[in-house]
This record gives sequence, C-alpha cells and structure tokens, in this order.
Amino acid sequence: MSFEDRHLIPLVDEGLGNSAYLVDLGDGRALAVDAARDLRALRAAADRRNLTVAFAADTHLHADFLSGALQLAADDGAQVLASATGHRAFPHTALGDGDEVDLGGLTLRALATPGHTDEHLSFLLLDGSAELGVFTGGSLIVGSAARTDLLGNERTEELARAQYRSLKRLSSLPDSTGVWPTHGAGSFCSAPPGSERTTTIGAQKRANELLAAPDEDAFVTALLSGLGSYPAYFERLSEVNRRGPALLTAEPVLPALSPAEVRTLLGEGAYVIDVRPVAEFAAGHIPGAVSIPLRGQFATWLGWLLPDTAPLVFVADPGQDLAEVAWQSLKIGYERFAGHLGGGMPAWKADGGAEQSIDLLAPGRVADRPVLDVRQSAEHTAGHIPGALHIELGDLAAQADQTPAGAVVACGHGERAMTAASLLQRAGHHGLAVLDGGPTDWASATGRPLQEGK
Repeated sequence: MSFEDRHLIPLVDEGLGNSAYLVDLGDGRALAVDAARDLRALRAAADRRNLTVAFAADTHLHADFLSGALQLAADDGAQVLASATGHRAFPHTALGDGDEVDLGGLTLRALATPGHTDEHLSFLLLDGSAELGVFTGGSLIVGSAARTDLLGNERTEELARAQYRSLKRLSSLPDSTGVWPTHGAGSFCSAPPGSERTTTIGAQKRANELLAAPDEDAFVTALLSGLGSYPAYFERLSEVNRRGPALLTAEPVLPALSPAEVRTLLGEGAYVIDVRPVAEFAAGHIPGAVSIPLRGQFATWLGWLLPDTAPLVFVADPGQDLAEVAWQSLKIGYERFAGHLGGGMPAWKADGGAEQSIDLLAPGRVADRPVLDVRQSAEHTAGHIPGALHIELGDLAAQADQTPAGAVVACGHGERAMTAASLLQRAGHHGLAVLDGGPTDWASATGRPLQEGK
C-alpha cells in the first residue's frame, strides 16, 4: 500500500466542494490541513485511529469557510502552521517560502504559491528527500487552478500571472508526487466538474489544460475565461479567518420557539429560513419565509442570500437534523441563532398562523408562461427553455423588478428555483410557480429542444 492509502484521510465537504486532510503521522499524532470549523468528520476520523491532532496547517486565508485550525489549537493543543504574510492575529507558526516543520519522521516544507490569494502556501510532505505529496490548497487543483478574482477586479490579472508561476513551480515536482488540493468539483473557488479529488503531478501534466498553455498570456486568458460568480459571503470570511474565528465551547443548539415567539422575532427583523423540501414549502409556509432546503449546498445559499447580522429562525420537518442546520451555518460564520419553530408548521397552523403557498408546476404544463431561469450563467448557456429570462439566483434581490408577472421559476431540479420564488414572494410578487424539475425535464415532456447560448 502507498503512503496515501495508509496515512492520508481526505475529508470531503460535498456541499462546498472542498477537501480537508488528516495525515496519520504514525505515532498517535496527526496533521490536519485546511480543516473547517465543522470538525465533526475530522474528529470522527481521528477517533477511529486514536489520533491527536498535533499540527493544523492552513494553505491560505479561506474565503468560503471558517478555519478550524484555531479550534484545534484550543482543544487539542495543535500547533497552527500558516503563511507569515497572512498576518494572522492569533498565535501560530508563521512560515515563509522554504521553511520546514519537523513532524516527527516526516517533514512539511512551505512553498510560496500566490495566485488564489496573496499569501497562499502549498505544503510539500517529505519523507527524507522523497516527495510524498503536496497540499496545494487553491493553487494546482484537479483539472484547473482556483480563481484569482477574490481580491477585486483590479488585482485579478496580476494574481492570475502569479498563479501561472505557482503552477509552473508545482509542475516541476516529480511526476509521482501526490497532489492534494483543497478546492474540488462544486467549489465556487472554481474547479471543473468531476469525481476526482486528488491526483498526481504527472497526471496533471497530461490532463490539465492550464498546464498545457503555451505561455503566460494564454494561461491568463484561459483561467479568467472560466470564472463565474461567487457567493457574497466570500467578501468577508477571509478577514474573519485572519482575525481568528470565535472558539466554540459547546455543541450548537437551536432552541424550540413558540409561534408567538416567532412572530415577535419577525417583528424585530429576524429571518425565517425554511429548510424543508421543496414540495412541503410549496404547500404552505410562513409569510416572508425564505426557502433554503437542507442539503449539501445549504451553507452556500444561506451565505449568498442573507445577512449574517440578523437573528435566524428555522422551520424544519420532524425528521430533519437541526444539528446539521446549525453546523452548516456556523462554518460560514452565521451564529445568530434564535431557534427553530417548535412543532413545525402544524404548530404554526394550530395557533392560527397565516400561510402562503407557491405552485409546483409539472414540466409539461409551462405552456406559454414566462420563464425565469436562476441557474449559473454556464448552466443557462449550456441549454435553457427557449425565451427564458436569465437572472442568477445570487443576483435576484437586486433585479427582482425584472421578473415578469406570473413567471415560472426554473433551475436544475427545483431547490434554487423555490429559493428564488420565496425571495420574490417576500418582495411582493404574486402568481409565481416553480418548475418541478429542470429544463431537461421540460424538453422530455414537450419534445422540444433546449436553446443554447445566452
């Protein structure tokens, strides 16, 4: 068995499209790389092997999740390893290019690989002089490189050119060197679709089109042409990570609230977030509630659409996991939990609470109604219902007045469309419907082709 098979434990967050890593150092200690604030999976993996996390390394100041490194330092006594140029405001071992950390038999060498962020480090894991693998964070990823526009449009090209040089440096490692990125498929830090989360230098030389770019200008053009939008909360999390996320001293709890308490909170500016499946929300929900069904992408849309400064009230079905709701919120910095509606919608209705509903429309019943497509631009361009108006879900609040009356809201399956419809309904739109399915279901039901392009 290889080192990777015996000692490397990837911990994949499918919702955010990221991987953290736990490295069994062979003596009861472990190295954690890019651990998120939600440490449940990491702790379970460590417990299975009776490991204590001795080192917690962060490749960069993350914009898409809060780091768990400081929590590991507090709980496990882990030594935090991070870039000196990140100027983190809490105790850590500040590393520069070429600095090495003795892990007790293995060595971790810091490689400056700016591009995704200014202070980005990759961590090369060495056994003596042998390169076992490199934790590349948001530098070299499977099939691509991470986005370079998170520090503003005025710096995007400069950072893309830095990313070119960083990838050239990484690609000079031996072909057999493992590549262990943080960002993967599903990440808004830009990773192409695919099931692979790890790779090797040699495999990327053969398959990564960015590494095949003939020169720096071609690389920059190719990288920047693939950038789409990203969640609004990315703008604030890197600074929270620089300062250090607040330590958690207990498991998060969402206390039960009575309907009367929920009404009071609504009057004080709280948001009601309904995490139930699409069909349940469509059938009846609290007026003004925002639908964000509980699934892997819950945190993404919470952070994209709602402020982190208002109290949050959650509505869930009895079988849904309130701890998952809390942890997904906490990992992106949402901490103002008012609680959840005790007894759910049945309790609300029994107390005489008002309800709203939204029609779910079968794909074959759209007819001539106007369609609003809220998917990402690349999805819309690949194929949409002919004539559909396109507004990305993340941009909808600013463009809600463009929505035609009686619109059918569509996405890939229905979840984002219901979120969009709930936001529009909250803004005063009436007569909306949500497509039960996606454009391909419409095409199958009607026998008509989808329209490509914008």
